[in-house]
Amino acid sequence: MNSYKTGLFSELIACAYLRIHGFKILKRRYVTGRNTGRAEIDIIAKRGNLLAFIEVKHRSNIIKGLEAVTTAQSTRLRRAAETYIANNHWTGDARFDIIVINSLYKIRWIRGAI
Repeated sequence: MNSYKTGLFSELIACAYLRIHGFKILKRRYVTGRNTGRAEIDIIAKRGNLLAFIEVKHRSNIIKGLEAVTTAQSTRLRRAAETYIANNHWTGDARFDIIVINSLYKIRWIRGAI
């Protein structure tokens, strides 16, 4: 499987994992700023009064997964999240999570990571 397909499959696994934990998936691959500072949020999920913006990484271990989210990427993700919140008039809580899936498809969910 190439890296694109592996990424899509990992996002699918992450969505199922979030659903098991009571989240409703609102958007997948939410893209904003196509012409300036484009950002893509892998998953936007909601549970109760919490909106979670999820970055999914498929890496050999959790450390490499966390290191893969750079400062520049974090900034773009925050801007994209602010756009989503404004466009949807969200007034509840929000956070950024990272879900790292390793080569053996073990899942590690880091809440409030960004």
